[in-house]
Amino acid sequence: MRTSLTLQRYGAGDASDLLDTIADVWAEAHAGHDDVAKAGFTPDTLRRQITSHARRDDFVLIAAYAQGQIVGFGYGFRCTPTYWYGEQLLPAITPAARDTDSLAGICELAVRTSWQGQGVGSRIHTALLETLRAEWVSLLVMPGDGPARRLYDRLGYQYAGPYSASPDGPTLDLLLLRTTC
Repeated sequence: MRTSLTLQRYGAGDASDLLDTIADVWAEAHAGHDDVAKAGFTPDTLRRQITSHARRDDFVLIAAYAQGQIVGFGYGFRCTPTYWYGEQLLPAITPAARDTDSLAGICELAVRTSWQGQGVGSRIHTALLETLRAEWVSLLVMPGDGPARRLYDRLGYQYAGPYSASPDGPTLDLLLLRTTC
């Protein structure tokens, strides 16, 4: 039987203290995923991304603990559609999500390999939604039918289109979820 989980919420001021631990969780969760490494995503890019995003007042990170150790985490923040989708993709987004003033972006959700398939990711996701309290939630995922995409499909996300932050960057799948907040 698994040890019970405890979820802990952290804000922008707490992120730097957790960077090394969550980078380790992320690295373990993505080990063997050649597409992630090929796209240029590494623990160091995660550290830079979190450091940049943690400057936002509405930044929230949820960590799942078992026996005092972080076994998974997710983070996100509230944002505008223009910020999240970018000018190029914005016209392709469903009007309700494009025109909302209640949008949150989930930037990362990772669970240690030995804890995957145990509902940890779903619990972190639920805690993020409860904290962010947005009508729409969006995230990016590697294309294909991997475990992350299957989780987001189960959670009700819908494909909204391809997303690339730059012309030479990787193309990811942009997913949208309308919540009941």
